[in-house]
Amino acid sequence: MSKLEIIVASTRPGRVGLPVAKWLEGEAKAQGGFDEVEIVDLAEVNLPFFNEPKHPRLGDYQHQHTKDWSAKVAEADAFVLVMPEYNHGFNAVLKNALDYLSREWQYKAVGLASYGGVAAGTRAAQMIKPVLGALRMTTVTDAVSIPMVQQFLKDGEIVPNDVLSASAKAMLDELAQVAEALKPLRKDS
Repeated sequence: MSKLEIIVASTRPGRVGLPVAKWLEGEAKAQGGFDEVEIVDLAEVNLPFFNEPKHPRLGDYQHQHTKDWSAKVAEADAFVLVMPEYNHGFNAVLKNALDYLSREWQYKAVGLASYGGVAAGTRAAQMIKPVLGALRMTTVTDAVSIPMVQQFLKDGEIVPNDVLSASAKAMLDELAQVAEALKPLRKDS
């Protein structure tokens, strides 16, 4: 069994992240590389600014919100981070969610689906890679980068062109392969 969690990073009213995540959920289910695909919305997770007294690597969580977040992340084999670009970087809500945990992220595959204006969120995608590496996550090379994202939004849904569809397929194919390859590394974690 393998599980993919698609994490929606934006919590802003009117955000585009949820429609992007729903489109990717459909693509992932059609691709068939994962037994289970779930959208995890950070607006619903609603983590306060990091407030655990002990370092995450200890796994000694004091707050129920952290215990719940830990369980959610631990059950996944791979992730797609659906993220906007804010001021040439990724958003604080996503950084906060990553910083809450340590071992739960280790040796898991991650794909990046970024969106924004002309740069398509690519600066945010580049900026987050060292953070993911520090968490011992493996970022796949193929990614989804959506330029001028509003042009693909019709009646609250993403209507992709051939380029977006091909990039989603390439990312999901690679993500499934890497997630499977990393499983043996997590046996003792």
